[in-house]
Amino acid sequence: MDVLKTAINWAKAELFSTPFFILFGLAFMAASLGFWQLGKTEMAKAYIIPNLVAGILLLTIGLGLFFTNKSRVTQFETAYNKDASAFIESEITRAEATLKEYNTIVFKVIPIIIIVAALLIIFINTPTWRAISITTIAMLIVILLVDGTAYGRIDNYHKELKLVHLENEIKK
Repeated sequence: MDVLKTAINWAKAELFSTPFFILFGLAFMAASLGFWQLGKTEMAKAYIIPNLVAGILLLTIGLGLFFTNKSRVTQFETAYNKDASAFIESEITRAEATLKEYNTIVFKVIPIIIIVAALLIIFINTPTWRAISITTIAMLIVILLVDGTAYGRIDNYHKELKLVHLENEIKK
């Protein structure tokens, strides 16, 4: 198994998925602009700021992840050629930390925030809080969708790294 190719393929797959954050960010910003230009009711006007904030957050997440993963493609080759076993161990450590982060933030914290936002819709009857809650839920669903697939990719990548590490240990 070619570890370097596996690592680069993982990073390229991440490069494919992060633009979805950017696209959804732009969609939220366009919705904000639409509510600003066309919104006549108090409820429609209440969506302007929440959608703009959600759009900026998703755009920032997408751009940050894109440039981070783009630089990884070249860093992987350099690190692997320098010391392959150290590269594998560092990637295993990084992947494990990322998986723990996903388990905590994406699969526990985000659903709790969605539940709280849903409860706010039920119990608070002001247009601003409803718009904030609905926009928050929509943004977090986007994050769950994109990060759910990213979790699957990094989990598979982690398993492949562990397998290569085990094979290397057996050869020693």
